[in-house]
Amino acid sequence: MSDIELIDSHCHLIFENFEKDLEDVVLRLRSRGVKKLVHACCELTEIPKLRKISHEFNEIYYSVGLHPLEAEKWELSSQSVLRRSAQEDRRVVAIGELGLDFFKNDNKTQQIDALIPQMELAYELELPVIIHCRDAANEMIEICNDLSKKGKCPQGVLHCWTGTQKEMMQFLDLGFYISFSGIVTFPKAHEIHECAKIVPNDKYLIETDSPFLAPVPHRGKRNEPAFVENVANFIADLRSKDLMTIAKESSKNAEDLFKFDLIS
Repeated sequence: MSDIELIDSHCHLIFENFEKDLEDVVLRLRSRGVKKLVHACCELTEIPKLRKISHEFNEIYYSVGLHPLEAEKWELSSQSVLRRSAQEDRRVVAIGELGLDFFKNDNKTQQIDALIPQMELAYELELPVIIHCRDAANEMIEICNDLSKKGKCPQGVLHCWTGTQKEMMQFLDLGFYISFSGIVTFPKAHEIHECAKIVPNDKYLIETDSPFLAPVPHRGKRNEPAFVENVANFIADLRSKDLMTIAKESSKNAEDLFKFDLIS
């Protein structure tokens, strides 16, 4: 067993490529010191499965929300469904994975129409948001600034950070956390390396985004939460710290954001 304690702040384990060996995946994450993980929700139909596995495995907490690439599925009733789901289960620790993605889709109006009600719901329920933002930083910052001016911007995290240092500072100024995935271990991810070096000690998380984006030395394989240790190790090298320090800092930040300790 590992002597360190880690939190994988973003993963997906209900996909079909985990169906045959989920128990083994959980055993491996336990052996690598992963004490908690946040399973992100991509669409409302996932919620029953997320509720089920979060009660099967004590390490698993989850969010409820609609991914921007699923924005066409947003309906008038969706906000009510998310509200009820979040209120019914104390293992729900966030709203999301919400956000904007203009890299894979250009339906900006549709994405924003799905995003705003989720941000408003998170503020109402005093839950953080898990933000997916790809090729849309300016628009996302503008929306968050507008909410902030109204005093209604929820806390949250920019997951799987791939932006610039300037963009990161703008999100930090809004009070958001920055989460680094396996991408930070990629040799050519120079801008992300620089972000990981300068992010404040109390404002970063680590994640796998399993089953995607496996870190070095697992690239090309199915990613899983046990590999979050590789992300932590790489960030430790970038920040000239030891693994234990990165594990403690990132875990405390995740605890502060998601407030697992308030869940009975």
